[in-house]
Amino acid sequence: MATEEQQSLQGDGDFLKLRHDIRNQLSNIQLALAGLEFECDQTNEDLALYLSSIAESAKRIDKLLADHK
Repeated sequence: MATEEQQSLQGDGDFLKLRHDIRNQLSNIQLALAGLEFECDQTNEDLALYLSSIAESAKRIDKLLADHK
């Protein structure tokens, strides 16, 4: 029984580390998107759509991680 509990705790710790690492990368993506939006003053519709799509996907991933505790 103790072994199963230890494995469960280890699995929880592994997930928390993975969630933390993914969130760090999402932050990098969001910062890069903000930089691109700032640098591209005259964004065309296609570029705006791509940037928006990437930003929304990053937000969804972050929400999935936040919801799974």
